[in-house]
Amino acid sequence: MSHPAAPVTPVLNSRLPAVGTTVFTRMSALAVQAQAVNLGQGFPDFACERSLIQAVSDAMQADFNQYPMMSGAPVLRQAIVSKIVALYGHQYDVEREITVTAGATQALTTAILCCVHPGDEVIVIEPSYDSYVPAITLSGGVPVLVQMETGAGGYSVPWHKVAAAVTPRTRLIIINTPHNPTGSVLRASDLQALADIVRGSDILLLSDEVYEHMVYDGARHESVCRYPELAARAFVVSSFGKTYHVTGWKVGYVAAPASLMAEFRKVHQYNVFTVNTPMQHGIAAYMADPQPYLALPAFYQRKRDLFRAGLRDTRFELLPADGTYFQCVRYDKISGQTEAEFAEWLTTEIKVAAIPVSAFYLQGKESGIVRFCFAKQDATLTLALERLQKI
Repeated sequence: MSHPAAPVTPVLNSRLPAVGTTVFTRMSALAVQAQAVNLGQGFPDFACERSLIQAVSDAMQADFNQYPMMSGAPVLRQAIVSKIVALYGHQYDVEREITVTAGATQALTTAILCCVHPGDEVIVIEPSYDSYVPAITLSGGVPVLVQMETGAGGYSVPWHKVAAAVTPRTRLIIINTPHNPTGSVLRASDLQALADIVRGSDILLLSDEVYEHMVYDGARHESVCRYPELAARAFVVSSFGKTYHVTGWKVGYVAAPASLMAEFRKVHQYNVFTVNTPMQHGIAAYMADPQPYLALPAFYQRKRDLFRAGLRDTRFELLPADGTYFQCVRYDKISGQTEAEFAEWLTTEIKVAAIPVSAFYLQGKESGIVRFCFAKQDATLTLALERLQKI
């Protein structure tokens, strides 16, 4: 009597063969193992406002627990439209030009998938958030990498190199301001340079603005929404998780002209379809008071200044941190290790976790820079600083 062969799982030809476990997952796991202060992964270690939780609870109790509209609960889309008008002066159509998403990463990926076809080129400015290139790969597009430059003023975008990277196959340019991981922000002159590049072309823009409410020293956030010429060709993405200290809720949104949004929703509806209902209603109710996001620059600038002051007399070289909740530092006066080696040493020996900036380059460029996250309780930052000051 013959016996059946042992079950065999077929070999899968990976759509993303170069992708492994993210550096954030690895460093957070190492931080736990080493019992280190985790200033690596970008999430707060403090609670959100209790009134926001109550607003979501109230929505559940009011039976907002079934599917909302695919584009998002109307009350939240209206709140988003009102906020954009108040802050940036641009009027989006609430029915056709706003979609609520399952976090900003889903919005970014969906925007790329809806407009990038096989062979299309997408300009990515490095260092860059790690989801951009995999999404381009999934779409069949070709990432065209332009690296930021570093000087006395920190990181900046070399727009002449962006312009030189444009070809007849360029479909999309991705920008990110305030910028993760560098903490730099685009100024009005940067947006004007971008406008000069795309004017008269069919190039689309994807503007990652998840840290829009974290711009410091009295500067304003230069949203693409402020510039009609750019807004007319842009998907603009933001994140309630970042704004309201609830990164685990994974609720964001995208704003775009109606013709672009129609294509976005075709992908969105067969990807996540829609986003959890009570949180949409809770966030909408909470947004009736703009103070929480209007106060955010001062809230995080105080933490930035606390962290920078604690590192000022160390051998770390502080790079400018004009936005986001990240601080990049050079460590060449401390070690000649690679960024990954130095980040692991910091985590295991000094007991403070950081992220190597090389992880934000497709080819892992070494710059001798690591990134800390200061979206932490003061006690967490103080403990981390005590350890870092001993190096």
